Order: sequence, then C-alpha cells, then structure tokens
Amino acid sequence: MELIETAIPGVLIIEPKVFGDDRGFFMESWNARTFAEKGLDLDFVQDNHSRSSRGVLRGLHYQQPNPQGKLVRVTAGAVFDVVVDMRKSSPSFGKWVGVELSAANKRMFWVPPGMAHGFLCLEDGTDFQYKCTGFYDPAHEHSLLWNDPAIGIDWPLDGITPQLAAKDEAGTPLAEAVTFA
Repeated sequence: MELIETAIPGVLIIEPKVFGDDRGFFMESWNARTFAEKGLDLDFVQDNHSRSSRGVLRGLHYQQPNPQGKLVRVTAGAVFDVVVDMRKSSPSFGKWVGVELSAANKRMFWVPPGMAHGFLCLEDGTDFQYKCTGFYDPAHEHSLLWNDPAIGIDWPLDGITPQLAAKDEAGTPLAEAVTFA
C-alpha cells in the first residue's frame, strides 16, 4: 500500500496493492494492522454505500461537533472527490484538494476529521463506499456551499448542471460556516 500526501496535512491518497491476472484482481481495501503500520491507527464504527448517476454532486458535508474521519473509495464508476480543510488553526484552512477515484484506478482517499467532504459523480451507476470513525449525527451535520468562490473548487462539470440535494443547494459559505479550532 502506498500513501500519497496531498496539499492538506493529514489528507491522503491511498494506492492499495492490487494483484491481478486474467481471472480478475484481488486487493485489501482495509486491514487494521497494515494501516496502523503506516500511521493510520483507525477505529471504524460505520460503513456507508451510495449509488449515484452522472452529474450528482453530494456535499460538502461535515459534522461539528462529533466529526467523522472517512476512508472512501469507488467500487463502480468514477467520482471527483473533494476535501476542504475546516480547521481554523490549520495553515491550509479553506483550501481544497480533489482526486479522481474510480473502480478502474482503485484508489482510496483518507479524509480525517475536521474536513468538509463531497464528490461529483462522473459516470452513471457509480457506487461510492466509505468507512467512518464516528457515527452519523444529523443534528450536527453541516453543508458547506459546494461552489463558494472563496474556496474556488474546480469541479469537472464539463457543461452539466450538477444535481444537488436541497441541503447542498442551501450550503453555507465558508465565511459563515461552523469551523473547527
């Protein structure tokens, strides 16, 4: 397994070892010992799975208090996955990092607590799966405005209008958002 650091401290792209032949492939998507040896000693309490069509944009979500760390991956289709640093004390506060995750590239993304997270589906029938370090807490969930110019995320929309949930259309701009210390 290879860990690739990003411009936001703690946010990692994970490239698993994939063993393939003419029959298909095998990979470990989670192994507590292997991850701990790489410095990611994580305790997951919840697994989630969503399916979306091309053009669906989910996010940017986070919980404060009761933040969640997320280990995310795509098992069918592809997404452009985005993280925004919501930690006021961080030198990368308000900055974003994006990566394409797909069934083909098998990459995973570690989203530590203190980040807003979202993704744009690039293909129909995209299955997005993730493990969480904290339970879902709807009373403390926040939605950061996905197209806030103060953040400037370069979503690969390619002329399509994203499909959003009502809570994401009404997301809060960074200047007014609940943040972390």
